[in-house]
Amino acid sequence: MITSERAKEIIEQVVYITIGGTSNDGQPWNTPVFSAYDDSYNFFWGSHVNSQHSQNISANGKVFLVIYDSTIPAGEGEGVYIKAHAAEITDTKELAFAHSLLQKRRPVPYWSLDQVQPTSPVRLFKAVPEQVWVNGEGEADGTYIDIRQEIKL
Repeated sequence: MITSERAKEIIEQVVYITIGGTSNDGQPWNTPVFSAYDDSYNFFWGSHVNSQHSQNISANGKVFLVIYDSTIPAGEGEGVYIKAHAAEITDTKELAFAHSLLQKRRPVPYWSLDQVQPTSPVRLFKAVPEQVWVNGEGEADGTYIDIRQEIKL
């Protein structure tokens, strides 16, 4: 089983997270985004305010994040799975904080702070984890199965 420490390493190494959510009428939607995180493992990203995942967040705030390395061989995958609540960041200080985390994590220039304000087309979002799992190995009737085990970050 993956430990909390290994989960933290995966989060540090993989800069893209997949955000899963649903619209108010129950339509699923997944989106990979470049992300950053803080010391409490809250996740931050920027997206166009009218993108489907941004609209879903605005409608209900329910998201499921998956962080994994898709380049490794089959059977060796390790992932972190996070049930979270997400919202657009509107507080000036929190916007500056989130923007600085994204800038530090990305080695090339990205949106300026002026370009991610509440009146701009691109907004910053924050996901606060509610539950976290990692994948592990299990067995059912003598057959290998992939299971999820809850952890604390």
